[in-house]
Amino acid sequence: MKKKTPIKKIKNKKTITKNTNIMEALEINPNAADILMQAGMGCVGCMMAQFETIEQGLKTHGFNKKEIEDTIKRLNK
Repeated sequence: MKKKTPIKKIKNKKTITKNTNIMEALEINPNAADILMQAGMGCVGCMMAQFETIEQGLKTHGFNKKEIEDTIKRLNK
């Protein structure tokens, strides 16, 4: 059984959108790396994460519009 990572409270009230830079999302939500990695984006620490938006990164990994919206909702919980 896979061990679940404890959820950390989001301190910042900023909302993550499809246009939010990946690195900014990591600053807004301390759980963002786990959420994105569970979604199949194992590259959250790569150089492109500094330049790509959430939408660009997810599209690169084959996500459709609905999957992107669902992931953004998870990032904002």
